Amino acid sequence: MGKVTGFLEYERLEEGYEPVQLRLKNWKEFVIGLNEEQSKLQGARCMDCGTPFCNSGCPVNNIIPDFNDLVFRGDWRNAIEVLHSTNNFPEFTGRVCPAPCEAACTLNVNDDAVGIKSIEHAIIDRAWAEGWVKPQPPAMKTGKKVAVVGSGPAGLAAAQQLARAGHDVTLFEKNSRIGGLLRYGIPDFKMEKTHIDRRVEQMKAEGVTFRTGVLVGAMPKGSKVTNDAKDTVSAEQLKAEFDAIVLTGGAEQSRDLPVPGRDLDGVHFAMEFLPMQNKVVAGDKLKGQIMATGKHVIVIGGGDTGSDCVGTSNRHGAASVTQFELMPQPPETEDKPMTWPYWPYKLRTSSSHEEGCERTFAIATKEFIGSKGKVTGLKTVQVEWQGGKMVEVPGSEKEWKADLVLLAMGFVSPVAGVLEAFGVDKDARGNAKATTDERGGYRTGVDKVFAAGDMRRGQSLVVWAIREGRQAARAVDEFLMGESALPR
Repeated sequence: MGKVTGFLEYERLEEGYEPVQLRLKNWKEFVIGLNEEQSKLQGARCMDCGTPFCNSGCPVNNIIPDFNDLVFRGDWRNAIEVLHSTNNFPEFTGRVCPAPCEAACTLNVNDDAVGIKSIEHAIIDRAWAEGWVKPQPPAMKTGKKVAVVGSGPAGLAAAQQLARAGHDVTLFEKNSRIGGLLRYGIPDFKMEKTHIDRRVEQMKAEGVTFRTGVLVGAMPKGSKVTNDAKDTVSAEQLKAEFDAIVLTGGAEQSRDLPVPGRDLDGVHFAMEFLPMQNKVVAGDKLKGQIMATGKHVIVIGGGDTGSDCVGTSNRHGAASVTQFELMPQPPETEDKPMTWPYWPYKLRTSSSHEEGCERTFAIATKEFIGSKGKVTGLKTVQVEWQGGKMVEVPGSEKEWKADLVLLAMGFVSPVAGVLEAFGVDKDARGNAKATTDERGGYRTGVDKVFAAGDMRRGQSLVVWAIREGRQAARAVDEFLMGESALPR
């Protein structure tokens, strides 16, 4: 490392935020990234620790010490080359990844971790600003045709890698815009969609064909999944036309809460609420948009999706926002000797929580109550763990006022229609059954059909989707050509 004592001399510096009163007035990103000098000093904190656990903590195995050192030395051009060697879309992960690499940082054993995510963010933003991110079309074409179904991070990564290997790639998306859950599940204030748009332009120049508004297979009756499809294509058509097919749809089947009153107007899945706002920001005209304006909002679910509902409700101008979490409140500080280098169990407060939100833990919803078919509140009970089981606390029943209830309790599986159309076997959780071993990597039990991302592993992180898309692309390339020069 260029500054072997940097971790002793410099403190961790967090990225900044615009003031709450300003950022609540619009849907723009509000994170203030590190400048060149700040990034250099943060890169200097990387320890030359010998065994960089950050590499294995990162699902795409970013070569983190190398790009930290390059930023410290001011060699930004090589820093983006190193970063792109393992990650197709660092502008996505630099914004929305929870940074498991930082949890695994050796410095995190007894100090503040290196600000890896903020450095990654600075590298890719500078690369775009300097014009260093350019199309990489293949030197030769293979004549092989590959269909990728689903345009989220796994599908985009797989499509880009396969196109660079020389295959003719067509990417199918059921909605009118590319991006999958990146586009419709993540609010613009966390990641503006121009980041997706310019990657799409790059990939078009590399030879990828995008077909939007095309549903592959069939959508289950009554599905609440975002779907703008005007055309359909059958599994048989794709099998006949393409030499390989990669299924990369997201885990869009939301976990429901089947308690009395669930059918009241005003009780919605988060993935009914969030995509509507993203479409409006993109310029779409919607009828019947679900709005939180002036309402008492209760968000059920304490994860990232719930946090996104909180931030969106605050920007709508909600009268109040309350978030429920079934599990007990985690400790404010993790037990580092117990958990390092793994992802720690601790209380996490997002920027959306800081904008205004009451958080309640160890609480279960028993019933939605309403008047004239509309939700007006709900009944809850506190819960606690006893003998390995969750039990209700006697006398803890409570009624809450609510005009809008958003269910953000995670996702159980991909939409079944695609898997059923191809006849792909499912695992116990309803995901596509496909191994990741060397011999059958990402291949399903159906000839020439592969699966990756949420479609295979279930609900997960954007960074895991990128990893799976990249690895599935290599498996497909080996299947088609007998060998592959794509990275593992």
